[in-house]
Amino acid sequence: MMLANASQGPLLGITFETTRNGATFGVPMQIAILLTLLALLPAVIMAVTPFLRITIVLHFLRQALGTQTTPSNQVLIGLALFLTLIIVSPVVTEIRDKAWTPMQKGELTQAQALEEGARPVKAFLIKYARQKDVKLFLEVARLPAPRSPADLDLQVLIPAYILSELKAGFQIGAVLFLPFLVIDIVVASVTLAIGMIQLPPVMVSAPFKILLFVLVDGWNLTVGSLIKSFY
Repeated sequence: MMLANASQGPLLGITFETTRNGATFGVPMQIAILLTLLALLPAVIMAVTPFLRITIVLHFLRQALGTQTTPSNQVLIGLALFLTLIIVSPVVTEIRDKAWTPMQKGELTQAQALEEGARPVKAFLIKYARQKDVKLFLEVARLPAPRSPADLDLQVLIPAYILSELKAGFQIGAVLFLPFLVIDIVVASVTLAIGMIQLPPVMVSAPFKILLFVLVDGWNLTVGSLIKSFY
């Protein structure tokens, strides 16, 4: 049984307990750390997962269609969240098998579990972080260049990944905008040519854009391309 053999005195209000694997935090401190991690979890999901790129692309798509609030933000966020779960499920499975489960069995300490769990996350971030962005944050943090990408620290990889995903999301969004922009230009030219100055071109082009999107099965193409961009 993983019972505390002895308890050390509180240090700066933090209680440490001695277990078979060494000193660990007391239960109140573990609860405080857990609540802090839960508070940071939404920011982590939004910034350090494919959720970032997916939400940017879906937002650009809705703007290009000109449907204002349709689909609603809740629908787009829900779709982005489930797509994110599909993409990161191999990473989560690897973390569970190599870090969480051994720690629960007492085979790894908390520090060792954190180290093992960080490796799949680093591998995922390295795969999509641009070298230019990594170099930027190495210079900002004044860290030496690592011998291999696996030696990069998370404090460099995470912001580099965010910048890379922002760039990728805006690139895909710009490409999505182009066909709908062409429709807007054509409709505006036609309405001006026939003298319909008082009729907003957006009202005329919106049905054509939606019809084109439906005919080419746009949702299937968009979601499929987004998922494939991560493999």
